[in-house]
Amino acid sequence: MKAMILAAGKGTRVRPITYVTPKPMIQILQKPVMEFLLELLRQHGFDQIMVNVSHLANEIENYFRDGQRFGVEIAYSFEGRIEDGELVGEAIGSAGGMRRIQDFSPFFDDTFVVLCGDALIDLDLTAAVKWHKAKGSIATVVMKSVPKEEVSSYGVVVTDEDGRIKAFQEKPSVEEALSNNINTGIYIFEPEVLDYVPSGQEYDIGSQLFPKLVEISAPFYGIPMDFQWVDIGKVPDYWQAIQDVLLGNIKNVQIPGHQVKEGIYTGLNVAVNWDKVDITGPVYIGGMTRIEDGAKIVGPTMIGPNCWVCGGAMVENSVIFEYSRLGPGVRLVDKLVFGRYCVDKNGATIDVQEAALDWLITDTRQAPPSHPAVERQAIAELLDSH
Repeated sequence: MKAMILAAGKGTRVRPITYVTPKPMIQILQKPVMEFLLELLRQHGFDQIMVNVSHLANEIENYFRDGQRFGVEIAYSFEGRIEDGELVGEAIGSAGGMRRIQDFSPFFDDTFVVLCGDALIDLDLTAAVKWHKAKGSIATVVMKSVPKEEVSSYGVVVTDEDGRIKAFQEKPSVEEALSNNINTGIYIFEPEVLDYVPSGQEYDIGSQLFPKLVEISAPFYGIPMDFQWVDIGKVPDYWQAIQDVLLGNIKNVQIPGHQVKEGIYTGLNVAVNWDKVDITGPVYIGGMTRIEDGAKIVGPTMIGPNCWVCGGAMVENSVIFEYSRLGPGVRLVDKLVFGRYCVDKNGATIDVQEAALDWLITDTRQAPPSHPAVERQAIAELLDSH
């Protein structure tokens, strides 16, 4: 069976991570989120998978290749151009991406599934497709119910008693919301749906194709399903997803590495004197990371591979990406550290180079700078107050 993963977006709400990493390649404890999606698709018999790519397309293609090692077949549809020898992404919308593939050569010749490439899900796709076919639907949106007070963060789907979609509301207020069923970005289509998508132009599934289907009274349904859906569309969502994995709240995602103590997992060859550090799980520490004596780490926290946590540093409820050196006395609580950026759990970002804090958080592959102890303490307090 055939499927498509939408992977062409720039992921602006997950910056700074997506400056150098396309959203489908964002790692959940060392494993790209798109890899989890491939595993789900394969589990339910979807083994021919098309991926539209644009922003940082090479990162996705070079990792997944033709899909052999993941037990599926993968092909890519690039959206963009070459300018001065560089690939320049020009995404043409989710529906436009589907139509481009079909115009190239009719790939979608039977019921197919489309997934957004930025969520962890444990959905029973087989059951969803069976329901879709029983309804005689041309398009089906897989919905999830959320508490009424959360609807303003999502696109709301309004259906009649038979499940037929009547309308959409984009992030309505709690008072205005006509439903608490949200659009999860998981769709089931018949090839005929592409007849309503124009060729050669940018066209979106949610904001253009779906309203068109409602307008013409097409057999268009929404199915509410009870499943785990972890969106990583924004930095706070990603930060929370890592916390939930470490706490064991997300199914089918295991903490990698070796459990060396209760709630403490490590990759290979971590340099640490366990008797001289204060580490409270759940914590994951990547391979070839150094934790100096006197450091304190409080979970749920992830320290990536090839990091260096200096003595006197304290890390709590945080996500530290690879090759990060945390200087002496640094205090990070509810933070995400990615390269030169320090982000709080609400998405507010400090560029440590521009803020003259670059000695506090540096790359382990360069020589660490040194500053007087008084200045070090003052800057550490400034970073902590952000």
